[in-house]
Amino acid sequence: MTLKESEVMNGAKLMLMASQGLHQGGGPILKEAQTRPISRGKETEYKRHDARTEIVMEKDRLQRWKTTGVIALADCNLKAIPNEVWDCGSSARVLDVNNNSIQDVPNKISCLNSIQKLFLDGNGILDEAIQWEGLASLKYLTVLSFTRNQLMNLPSALGSLTSLRQLHVANNKLTNLPNEIGMLTRLEVLKANNNRITTVPACIGECSSLIEVDLSANLLSELPDTLGNLHNLKTLHLSNNGLKSLPCTLFKHCLQLATLDLHNTEITMDVLRQGGKNLMNAGAQSIRSSWILELLALLNSMKALIKTNSFSYITL
Repeated sequence: MTLKESEVMNGAKLMLMASQGLHQGGGPILKEAQTRPISRGKETEYKRHDARTEIVMEKDRLQRWKTTGVIALADCNLKAIPNEVWDCGSSARVLDVNNNSIQDVPNKISCLNSIQKLFLDGNGILDEAIQWEGLASLKYLTVLSFTRNQLMNLPSALGSLTSLRQLHVANNKLTNLPNEIGMLTRLEVLKANNNRITTVPACIGECSSLIEVDLSANLLSELPDTLGNLHNLKTLHLSNNGLKSLPCTLFKHCLQLATLDLHNTEITMDVLRQGGKNLMNAGAQSIRSSWILELLALLNSMKALIKTNSFSYITL
């Protein structure tokens, strides 16, 4: 239709709009404009390249793990231990998956049959998440760390880890220690602080290699006399418990004890003095002057520090 046919009057205002076609000369070219298709080829190629790169990286990582024996996966936002970890087999010496969200410690961990150190701190692990049958088969394990999880019990299978030298189970919800802990005769460090432990089993005295024990911030009201069997004990942390007394055997037989932390307990200085007397009666005058016993106790909002040479006197 032309302007004349549309009877447009002089002075009328017109709005011009472009049509879908391409305008050249006398009229529109009816052929539709060509649109450039989006190429998917390059996008697919990039994805394939990324996948190949990821595979290469995984192979490199696996090879590095096998070469060094150290599997370092801390702070990796993991919800499960990666399958390639199990491919390391007997090459693995250390597995560190601290500070993740690991939901399962499967039986297949037994394939890491030469592992010596296992770190599982800060994962929120529950009792049922650990398949102890596989874990207990790790005969060369010397360090086991379950700090900052949600454990309420340690099973009897723990006693199978007879090579264990360090056991770290602090900051959980444990209410007791299993009797089988006495089977860990090579254990040197036991850290079970910040739990809900109410009693310590008498078999703790069978852990004859213990050097350091931390049972602070629990619900203890007494300790077994067998604690005195720990002749190699040098450090004992018992702060923030409901203790009112200490086994006399601790003063009589633990002659290497250098640090005893009793901060925020109900143990009085009279108890400590009596302990010193018992130690003297046991013939402790022969102890070398370089051996210092540090007893930290809270008494009337003060810390009592005892440093003696022959334990014949007590200084506040």
